[in-house]
Amino acid sequence: MSALHQLYQTVIIEQARERQGGGEYAGHTWNGHSHQVNPTCGDEITLGVELDDSGRIARVGWEGDGCSISMASASLLTELAQGLTVDEALERVAEFREVMHSRGRLEPDEERFGDAVALGGVSRYVMRVKCAMLSWVALEDSLRRSAADR
Repeated sequence: MSALHQLYQTVIIEQARERQGGGEYAGHTWNGHSHQVNPTCGDEITLGVELDDSGRIARVGWEGDGCSISMASASLLTELAQGLTVDEALERVAEFREVMHSRGRLEPDEERFGDAVALGGVSRYVMRVKCAMLSWVALEDSLRRSAADR
């Protein structure tokens, strides 16, 4: 196993344990929210997004239960999304989806995805792609719902 692969595994395990934004969903009023379930394995997430007056993501909160990949992905997404405009965030979701569906042919750009590049290797494991995508789909749905409510 390469040193880089080991580093990425460490990032995923630490993020799954730390859960940035995890447990911060309940008791908050969100501009948009979404509940997503991966029927294949039972991973589940409820994610909310708060937008500031300029339309940037001020806060992402979520609660969920699932494998290390889905929980790490939600944590990494929470860090990445804050400060992005709605359009920027939707663009990142589309880019991430393209990487995840590439079956290992594409890698996420570190400048655009930060530590979430650790999830790039998941694309080689088709059964795990839904795990990595779950929170990203929830963010996308939350942002679309928030736009519909404006």
